[in-house]
Amino acid sequence: MLTYDVVVPVKLLAEAKTRLAPAVDRAARAELARAFVLDTIDAALVAERVERVIVVGDLSGHVDEVPDGVVVVAEPEPRSLATAIRHGIAEARRLAADRSTSAAGASGRSHRGIAVLLGDLPALTGAALDAALGAASRHPLAFMPDAEGTGTTLAAAAAHTRFEPAFGVDSAMLHRALGFHDLSHEVAAPLAARVRRDVDTVGALEAAVRLGPGAHTTAALAARGVVDAVRRGEADSRAADSRAADLRPDAGPSADVDTDPDAGAPPCPSDSIRKGAA
Repeated sequence: MLTYDVVVPVKLLAEAKTRLAPAVDRAARAELARAFVLDTIDAALVAERVERVIVVGDLSGHVDEVPDGVVVVAEPEPRSLATAIRHGIAEARRLAADRSTSAAGASGRSHRGIAVLLGDLPALTGAALDAALGAASRHPLAFMPDAEGTGTTLAAAAAHTRFEPAFGVDSAMLHRALGFHDLSHEVAAPLAARVRRDVDTVGALEAAVRLGPGAHTTAALAARGVVDAVRRGEADSRAADSRAADLRPDAGPSADVDTDPDAGAPPCPSDSIRKGAA
């Protein structure tokens, strides 16, 4: 069974999750960011296909004691997601080479893969991550798009494979162009949903709550009454969208609903979760 060293980039708490404002205040955002990271790490630590978790960034604001199986390396300057990921991959390769040399005596070649996992997946479970990495193991390069289909939450490479993931804006499109295999249809939908549901916005947080977040996020939500704030924010967002639609020049009755008196009640518009909606 192919196993992986998993790199998790961790952002400074003070800079995290700004798009949850104003529904979630600054202190609560920092606490949620901390909880997301801890739940992501916990899920990775219990996944059977994960051999080691390498955190790039400062965990001092997240945990009092680094759990067994987690290696923490400082984030290099200048700080950016791309820089942290490159540093984490390099560290994974260095540790793998050291391990292989001491075990085999000479080769210095590891037979583990390397994966990069974003640290804001509060609904992730070990079983869901195992399913995604199991699917990834069938391809030299693979990725899991986020719930919106534009970003990426997980990218993985087989052993001895050049690995230069492209996290950031439109990363799903970029990963496909770079030859990464899209895993979204190779993992059972209930498990894939947990791997794909990162949280940047109020709508995404509400979706993660519906999936069922991990223990740290559940506690943080309860302690700060965030769920009620999130729901108020969602209601305000929907109301704003409705007002904007009413003001459109072409927003007459025929634009969006069937007004045939024999057609019954008009259909309810379906909610959508949009990146950047908060």
